[in-house]
Amino acid sequence: MSDGGLDLLGRTAVVTGSTHGIGRAIALELATAGANVLVHGRDATAGQTVCDEIRTIGQETTFEAADFVDPQQQDDFVDRAFVWCDDIDIWINNAGHDALTGEAAATTFDEKLDKLWQVDVLAAVRISRNVGRRWQNRQPDTIRSLVNIGWDQAETGMGGDSGEMFSTIKGAVMAFTRSLAISLAPKIRVNCLAPGWIKTAWGQQASQAWQDRAAGESLLQRWGEPTDVARAAHFLVSPAAEFITGQTLPINGGQARWSGAD
Repeated sequence: MSDGGLDLLGRTAVVTGSTHGIGRAIALELATAGANVLVHGRDATAGQTVCDEIRTIGQETTFEAADFVDPQQQDDFVDRAFVWCDDIDIWINNAGHDALTGEAAATTFDEKLDKLWQVDVLAAVRISRNVGRRWQNRQPDTIRSLVNIGWDQAETGMGGDSGEMFSTIKGAVMAFTRSLAISLAPKIRVNCLAPGWIKTAWGQQASQAWQDRAAGESLLQRWGEPTDVARAAHFLVSPAAEFITGQTLPINGGQARWSGAD
């Protein structure tokens, strides 16, 4: 968790896709740093559990459900977020379609790509533009911060269905981030995190071959944890990063060339 003190005290954050994994870790990290946090997801039970954890930390919170496949639910979610707090400082677009676990893992490449495009790209673009317009119409005493989530191998490439699929999706998010930063400057900072191999639900059940590959592709020779991404998110939205915008920060332990068998 945070070792940066209460550098976000008095700030309010929205973290989409924050009921599990990386999003949950980010929500708790920001709360530990002093922020009030809106939790989002589709699982209300898990969402309320994260809210309970945030209240235990001592911060205000609420849960809002929304399925980002639906553009109307995207718009309604943003409206409800600003009803909860009309002075949001931090917005993190972490929500994404899980194409690798559960029932979705058995769907076709085309079906996975379509859902990823709707949730990871179109929803992030529409929501970011909506939030950006609201922020630009205000006269803030602090620069607000928006963070998207990319993927480290979108820039280097990875073979196979998953590589082709996620590089297409997350490469679009990373490119959009750079352009949005230009559109919203100087009032709003826009950056992107590009996680590498992070042990979320898929990583916990991956085969030994993938376990070896994930460690082997990191110079630090280990999987990343959701808290590694959360600490980087905390940095990017904190005063310590006030001169950083339009950037993509890899969170991968240093990328190494994999020499094992595929």
